[in-house]
Amino acid sequence: MKCFLAKPRGFCAGVERAILMVEKTIEKFGTPVYVRHEIVHNRFVVDGLRQIGAIFVEETWEVPEESVVVFSAHGVSKEVYEEAKSRRLKVIDATCPIVKSVHRSAIKYANSGYSVILIGRQGHAEIDGTLGQLSPGAMFLISSAEEVKSLPAMEKVAYLTQTTLSTEETSDIISALKERYPDIQGPKTGNVCYATANRQSAVRSICKNVDLLLVVGSRNSSNSNRLRELGEEQGVKSFLIDSVEDLTEDMFVNVNSVGISSGASAPEHLVLEIIEWLKEHFNLGDITEVQTVSEDTKFPLPTELER
Repeated sequence: MKCFLAKPRGFCAGVERAILMVEKTIEKFGTPVYVRHEIVHNRFVVDGLRQIGAIFVEETWEVPEESVVVFSAHGVSKEVYEEAKSRRLKVIDATCPIVKSVHRSAIKYANSGYSVILIGRQGHAEIDGTLGQLSPGAMFLISSAEEVKSLPAMEKVAYLTQTTLSTEETSDIISALKERYPDIQGPKTGNVCYATANRQSAVRSICKNVDLLLVVGSRNSSNSNRLRELGEEQGVKSFLIDSVEDLTEDMFVNVNSVGISSGASAPEHLVLEIIEWLKEHFNLGDITEVQTVSEDTKFPLPTELER
């Protein structure tokens, strides 16, 4: 059996920064340090941080007053910031800088008199945070080109997108928006982040050579789900797996070549464990790493954590 590894894969700069910020916060302030929502969508990362003293909560009111709280990489609404202030919490904001730029754009468009349309998946933490930058009802959320038809007639219109969607699904919706609103403003290809786009490109590349695609990532990871869907769109049997524990030999019936990628919040050791499992259960031959682009993006830590 041949094995093709997609590269880039795994941690992006925003995820690396968020994890390091939790570690540095614990190092500086001691325990307990509270983290609102999973810092990134991966249970192995969350469990590892929990072991060094992080306490994960879903709502700000769960954090004792005057405690230290880290906001996750997905971003939070203005209401969450206000609640943290009212509870006198020390806030360490680990929101991904790319998500932050979407927040700033939403506010800028709204202040300039635009009606803002957000392309994304309802219920995702990033979407909740972006919608919460404006007053309730001030932003329209859509997830398909079909939903564009139900939007009201508007004059000044702008659009933004969730950063972890696939480039294909955003392009179809953007095209529909431009047809409905010819003068609409927004990023040419949406706000899909560099890491999401790069991992999707790498998966497309290896899908040309494989019978089976394994994407390592948690079920609630949007960008990981998009990678699995992309494999299926390429005509390749594809599975989203949390870890090596999800593998069975039945998955590999009539499989001569397997491709492996991982979402932006999945640790590399999970990929390495899968490779070892393949070696133990099959006659694994060549392992080829297929790199489509080199990544060197780094996001700095806040000054208070660099000291």
